[in-house]
Amino acid sequence: MIPSWRFSISIACIGLWFLAGLIPPVAAEDWPQWRGPRSDSSWYGPELPEKWPEGGLKAAWTKPVGGGYGGIAVSGSRLYVMDRQKGPPEVERVLCFDTETGDEIWNMTYPVQYKNLDYGNGPRATPTVYDGKVYSFGALGHAYCLDAENGKSLWSKDPQVDYRVKLPEWGLAASPVIFDQFVVLHPGAEPDGCLIAFDRITGKEVWRSGKDPAGYCTPILADTPSGTQLILWSPEHILGFDPRTGHQNWNVPYKVTYGVSIATPIYQEGLVFVGGYWEGSKAIRLGKTASEANLEWSESKNLRGLMSPPLYRQGLVYLLDKQYGLTCFELATGKKLWDDKNTLTPRGRNPQASLVWLDREPVNADKSGNAQSDRVIALNSEGELILARLTRDGYRESARTKIIEPTWAHPAFAGNRVFARNDTTLVCVELCPK
Repeated sequence: MIPSWRFSISIACIGLWFLAGLIPPVAAEDWPQWRGPRSDSSWYGPELPEKWPEGGLKAAWTKPVGGGYGGIAVSGSRLYVMDRQKGPPEVERVLCFDTETGDEIWNMTYPVQYKNLDYGNGPRATPTVYDGKVYSFGALGHAYCLDAENGKSLWSKDPQVDYRVKLPEWGLAASPVIFDQFVVLHPGAEPDGCLIAFDRITGKEVWRSGKDPAGYCTPILADTPSGTQLILWSPEHILGFDPRTGHQNWNVPYKVTYGVSIATPIYQEGLVFVGGYWEGSKAIRLGKTASEANLEWSESKNLRGLMSPPLYRQGLVYLLDKQYGLTCFELATGKKLWDDKNTLTPRGRNPQASLVWLDREPVNADKSGNAQSDRVIALNSEGELILARLTRDGYRESARTKIIEPTWAHPAFAGNRVFARNDTTLVCVELCPK
């Protein structure tokens, strides 16, 4: 999937770059969907310093919002996020803000009844912005395609009318995935609607597939030896689908306790990797034919992720293990190299941190064309924004500063700014302050 995204640039950062005798990148990317421009938690952004300024980073603006674990999407000068208002009346909202001022541009509201939904503070999914439209998916299964300019509903789906949702304990959480003319949702509908693809323009159902219940992680699109596959980790299997037809190509059993298939899978080096807490991690080798999928290795002692999506780079995976903290291991073998002893984010019942690779535009890469770096920017569950380097040799932190009160929601990075939210506040913080 190649999302549409636009560029923006920061005058403040440019000034700092020139004062330092550096050449700034051509532009910094937007953040139009879950896990960023390429859905892999990498971002071509400004070259950030090793240390935050003395006194930390300051908010450019803050705005009140309602509850929700859903992440933020940014496209151009607009920010999109979902929340819940307890009311009465009780509603979910899709909100659009001006990224420069924080002014609300529009909101779209619809009634909900969370009843006894566990951790029922608000929506869990990140809106997906594509081709002038915003696709949203609520905690109870309400789906909308909205005009990104004015919030007008172009089509919608009701979880009780259009597909019978069997709601998981903590609500629906997978973000909408765009593939060609389709938008794919993970509602766990009955019958045979673990995944459902709709025409993204008309809202007409194109295919549905899978008998598994809904989990909590967003499916991924993988460029495999047999072509593009849509890969899903459900509470019962790891599965591969043809995204054009919904045909199920393969499945590997993996039934998880409490149905907590949460962290988004990754596909690298021909391997699909998933990491769960109680049952541990699995790596599946995909072959030259679409149906070929074999368990390469599994590990249930040292590699037990929970919510945070793992990062991959140069043969290594960085996983937030519930017991040991950020953990580095070899993707090919599952061999653990190190852990950070819960330095990045505090150990607790549900540790969480959102990690993003800080890369550079390819035009500014070295002569080999390598635009990748070992730098990450992370927002942990305490609301601390952290700069660090991740390598085979270990975790090396250079800076941290608090930008928001505790949160599990994933931030967005765009231009010179980070946008974060929790159950009460939406905040915009400049990464290269004046």
